[in-house]
Amino acid sequence: MDVTSTYKFARISARKARDVAREIQGLPVSDALDILNFTPRKGAELFAKTMKAALADAENNFELPLDGLFVKSAVVGEGPTFKRFKARARGSASSIRKRTSHITVVLSDEVAEEKPAAKPKAKRKAAPKAEKAAAPKEEKKAESKKEKSAASEGRVDEKLGMVYDSAPSEVDDLKEIGGVGPKLEEKLNSIGVYKYEQIANWKKENIEEFDELLSFKGRIERDEWVAKAKELYKEKRG
Repeated sequence: MDVTSTYKFARISARKARDVAREIQGLPVSDALDILNFTPRKGAELFAKTMKAALADAENNFELPLDGLFVKSAVVGEGPTFKRFKARARGSASSIRKRTSHITVVLSDEVAEEKPAAKPKAKRKAAPKAEKAAAPKEEKKAESKKEKSAASEGRVDEKLGMVYDSAPSEVDDLKEIGGVGPKLEEKLNSIGVYKYEQIANWKKENIEEFDELLSFKGRIERDEWVAKAKELYKEKRG
């Protein structure tokens, strides 16, 4: 049986809260609470409150034993963003975005049934000529699998386009794009941008969002980034 608890409009960005969610996913309740109690982050405190509410529901409303519960899922969704501004020099102002998120924790006492392993099929011995002909096909299949696995590492964000939660196996040198230095490359990597393909596929809303995150103004320079990234991506693909 699943028990769900939701903390709505939590005053934390979804990106920061997801770092904590990944640590407790699939763990028993006792281990997850230990991790949250000894993690010095705001997201850990909010997840602990949400999990304790779910535990209270499981014990009092559904009469479930707490020892057999585990964290089935810990999901963080984006909430509304409060827009503020900060006064700057010469009568100007810079925008401040106070982000919120919706935290959902699902506890369960059901153990997923393991499917029996399929028996391997006996392979027929192929003739030597057939093996040579099949070798290029197998190499192409392996390459396509690698490309699919590399593409699956990233996730699509409505505001940022395709971003990565961690550095992929292949990383492009973003300093090849005009106007991008070592420090700016580090900022882009911290946001989840590692490849030319990501910048080449930026849309208008993506450019505006990155201008906010990188504290840049001026859309013309970002358009030049996109054009240069497309050229480098085409050269890389050959």
